[in-house]
Amino acid sequence: MAGPQRKPVNKKKIMPVKTTRVANIDYKDTNTLKRFISERGKIRARRVTGLSVQDQRKVALAVKNAREVALLPYASTAR
Repeated sequence: MAGPQRKPVNKKKIMPVKTTRVANIDYKDTNTLKRFISERGKIRARRVTGLSVQDQRKVALAVKNAREVALLPYASTAR
């Protein structure tokens, strides 16, 4: 008779903002912001990106500002 099954221990996610060594998230840095946008142009969820709550808010605000200045496209609605 086997013992109880153990769930594998989840590794802590590496925060992308910390690994790219970005002190602050700027709306003019489109290469960094494109990492947080899906192919359809939507902002990726926090659980997907692995960001903290504060960093996710900064990324969302930067993406919205970049879209307003026309540096990034808006979400596509074509199907």
